[in-house]
Amino acid sequence: MNKHIPLPHLIAAGAMIFGFAASASAQQQVSGLPRVSPPATLSQQVGMTRVEVSYHRPSTRDREIWGALVPYGQVWRAGANENTTLSFSHDVSIEGQALAAGTYGFHLIPQENGPWTAIFSRDSRAWGSFSYDPSRDALRVEVEPKPSEAEEALSYRFDAFGADHATLALHWAGLAVPIKIEVDVHRQVIDDLTAQLTGLPRFGWQGWNSAAAYCVNSGQFFDECRQWSDRSLAISRQAQNLMVHAGLLALEGRDDEIAAVEEEALGLANEQQVNAMGYQYLFQRNDPKKAVELFRRNVADHPESWNAYDSLAEGLAALGNKDEAIQHYKKALSMAPDGQKGRIEGVIKSLAEKG
Repeated sequence: MNKHIPLPHLIAAGAMIFGFAASASAQQQVSGLPRVSPPATLSQQVGMTRVEVSYHRPSTRDREIWGALVPYGQVWRAGANENTTLSFSHDVSIEGQALAAGTYGFHLIPQENGPWTAIFSRDSRAWGSFSYDPSRDALRVEVEPKPSEAEEALSYRFDAFGADHATLALHWAGLAVPIKIEVDVHRQVIDDLTAQLTGLPRFGWQGWNSAAAYCVNSGQFFDECRQWSDRSLAISRQAQNLMVHAGLLALEGRDDEIAAVEEEALGLANEQQVNAMGYQYLFQRNDPKKAVELFRRNVADHPESWNAYDSLAEGLAALGNKDEAIQHYKKALSMAPDGQKGRIEGVIKSLAEKG
């Protein structure tokens, strides 16, 4: 006699069997053990851009690498195990070619002679290069390998970097494969400032002025600078934003408007702000004569300030007025705090030795 089992009971029993099988399978897998080619991560800030490489480190283990373990003319994962990946928080330039922000699977095509091909693939979660698809390339560039130390384990290093560039290099088995990365720092800063000025900083003169000051100091983005400077002044006219506005006028060649703006700024400025104006002329505008004029004004208005005499002496030295510079340095020395005396004495000695 056939015994009919209700459908709900069959479903429940099947689920129990499936769960037991899955549990048994899972128990056969182990994790967390050391890997022959261990994972590694390297990151570097370049300007405002975070560059990160994630890879696995194979070792030579007495094997021939180039042209053997890593064949010439074939796509190679540039590491071991899963994709080597390169991540960029902002848009970058790779060997002079644009690449959008994002995470990319990184591959190389080694050559016995001549340049190698570096590939940035939109597929970043693959296992090695086995499923590599050239139609998914975001960028291909040529790079020149160079002789290097015979390192046992593959590694990536930033061999050089600066404010707007870095060189990331793969090192392994007597070769280094450098990749030049460049970023547009100023453009990134302007975009970030623009975003910030949609928030709370937009309601005070300081935020707009700080943004305009960046443009003046970098000598770029005059359209944004003019808008931001005007917004700051419209909220409140202060010595600081008037000085920034004067700097913008100088960059734009509107010299006939500068004097009136600077005079208004001087009427509102304290000692430190006048001093800052003087140094702006001394270093940014390369006009020590105008700097000395402002420093003299500060000394007249603040005869009790050692710093005013110190700045005037520095301006006079830049003009070549050595004797008068020493005179004012000595005045500053007689009033300066102990922490400044050694520096001032050193400057006086240096000027005196020039004869």
